[in-house]
Amino acid sequence: MFEGLRFNHWRTERDAEGIVVLSLDRAGAGVNALSRAVLDELAEIVERLGIERPRGVVIRSAKEAGFIAGADIREFEQYEKAGTVQDAIENGQRVFERLARLPCVTVAAIHGHCMGGGTELALACRQRVASRDPKTRIGLPEVMLGIHPGWGGTARLPRLIGAPRAMELMLTGRTVAAEAARALGLVDQVTAPELLVEAAKELVRHPRPRTFAQRALAWATNTWPARQILAPVMRKQAAAKARPDHYPAPFALIEVWRRGGGDIGQRLKLEARSVAKLAQTPTARNLIRVFFLQERLKGLGGGVEHGIGHVHVVGAGVMGGDIAAWCAYRGFQVTLQDRELKYVQPALERARALFEKRLKTPDRVGAALARLSADVEGTGVVQADLVIEAIFENAEAKQQLYRTVEPQFRENELLATNTSSIPLDELRGGLRHPERFLGLHFFNPVAQMPLVELVRHDRLDPQAEKRALAFIKAIDKLPVPVKGTPGFLVNRILMPYLLEAMHCYNEGVPGPALDRAAKKFGMPMGPIELADTVGLDVCASVGKELGPFLGVELPRGIDALLAAGKRGKKDGQGFYVWENGKPKKPELDPNYEAPADLEQRLILPMLNEAVACLAEGVVDDADLLDAGVIFGTGFAPFRGGPIRHIRSVGAPTVKAQLETLAQRYGARFAPKTGWDSEALRPQA
Repeated sequence: MFEGLRFNHWRTERDAEGIVVLSLDRAGAGVNALSRAVLDELAEIVERLGIERPRGVVIRSAKEAGFIAGADIREFEQYEKAGTVQDAIENGQRVFERLARLPCVTVAAIHGHCMGGGTELALACRQRVASRDPKTRIGLPEVMLGIHPGWGGTARLPRLIGAPRAMELMLTGRTVAAEAARALGLVDQVTAPELLVEAAKELVRHPRPRTFAQRALAWATNTWPARQILAPVMRKQAAAKARPDHYPAPFALIEVWRRGGGDIGQRLKLEARSVAKLAQTPTARNLIRVFFLQERLKGLGGGVEHGIGHVHVVGAGVMGGDIAAWCAYRGFQVTLQDRELKYVQPALERARALFEKRLKTPDRVGAALARLSADVEGTGVVQADLVIEAIFENAEAKQQLYRTVEPQFRENELLATNTSSIPLDELRGGLRHPERFLGLHFFNPVAQMPLVELVRHDRLDPQAEKRALAFIKAIDKLPVPVKGTPGFLVNRILMPYLLEAMHCYNEGVPGPALDRAAKKFGMPMGPIELADTVGLDVCASVGKELGPFLGVELPRGIDALLAAGKRGKKDGQGFYVWENGKPKKPELDPNYEAPADLEQRLILPMLNEAVACLAEGVVDDADLLDAGVIFGTGFAPFRGGPIRHIRSVGAPTVKAQLETLAQRYGARFAPKTGWDSEALRPQA
């Protein structure tokens, strides 16, 4: 069938029944992404298939990593800069539409990740089969990049599984496992990985018709009246989670679906125009940049073997216990030490809850629990390859612990501290092997926060740092290397924001007004709610440690709350009263007007400290700083990070705003060293 044709990215096989198997193996890449070259070859293959008319076509991946990760984002970025996004979108739509119109049964055989354009290719097939494997995840996460599906996802998915389910997947970017995809009607069959191609061929021989209920739901929820009724409801739900001016893509997606009629050509045209328009927004540009920042952090742990099989954690409090649980969840043998078993038991119970939520099946939960054990005597130190100290924030206590455990270390065993603010130069004194000592600063809650700060000092062995980076990658976290100065990166930038919010609170600005101002800027949580969530005891401890260094006094009032046992969310009361894990915020007076400069007072201290961190070399460059602050604090991703935001507003403008605030409120707002740096100038 393909005699005389040679392809760089596709392999073709035809069996005795006339079923053609197309295997995607993108040349020079570890994973499959749909570049223009891959699509051009697919277009050529589809054209030949239309002429030859095989019995059926199976599309699979030849890579173990997964099916298709989506479109090539670097190419998309180039199209945006060249102003040719719509042309690129329409080209992909044409290829997939020709695939959809082939006069034979087409089957997508999905194993591993199937994202974005990969899912849209699968939707263009008549049938879909997925492997019953934990790695198999299917989704359309384009909203995470500030756009929405553009190669037929919005045109085909609602008509396949019904509009409410389809729109929920696309609006959230949520991915689903194989069994969940079958329940939705997104795939027609689930099978074992080793039987995937044969199952796909069986679907060619005997296609599975959709049930009447599936067909009825798809029809009823996509009629013109249904779209006009459901769209406003969807907009209201989306607006409860994100502001349209911050994240326009979900609202554009809803409008594309609302306007789309029965003709797929018209739906595809609306889709392409909408994606092209979204691609030009600052939100999309910044979110695509954040995607590449995330990929850079993932790459920091590559190329080196960490050599760690056993992790010993000292300190079974919330942080230590959850670090131990996460390491066991990710496959490491873990021992957890504290003074008495009664201090370890709550951590083991939280670990069980984590495993049951994440791993689902009893055998996998049991295996994870078997990897985690209590170790009151500390015997695990001798067998461990990495010891993580997670006791309370007291330098003397930490050093005493090091004097006890370090003599028991094996050769090349690493010692890490989870301190959130104490400089490592202060902690390393007295160590026999400071070159194997470093910081691994996790964030609370450990299971949800993606970032780990790898804290350096000037005697750290570069090989030990590489091993630690590889370990962070192995536990599926994002590492950012930072200098071991007070507060490191994330807490140093976050604390001025929290402390200034408390100053404003003491001046009479209501907590809900402060939270509202921060969320209007784009922060995921307001500072007063965040302080309660982190714990006022933690805020006070870190604030006292960092306050003199930052030139900011700890606001009055916190000590009184702590003395009354009001530490925030964990006690049920702090600045707010908490019920069932949620704050009960007092209603704002409808006539209340927040100070005009409130947003600046909250946000500019973070920007000021970010500039100081960059000038002092706390991180290696501006991109790593933005990545660390976004993934460590949730700093408005659509703004691209503090340095990116300064560049977009203009460093001279922000510096002048700080000078104005310093005149009004004091020296804590005075611009710090670094505002004249080349790194703050707009980038091409």
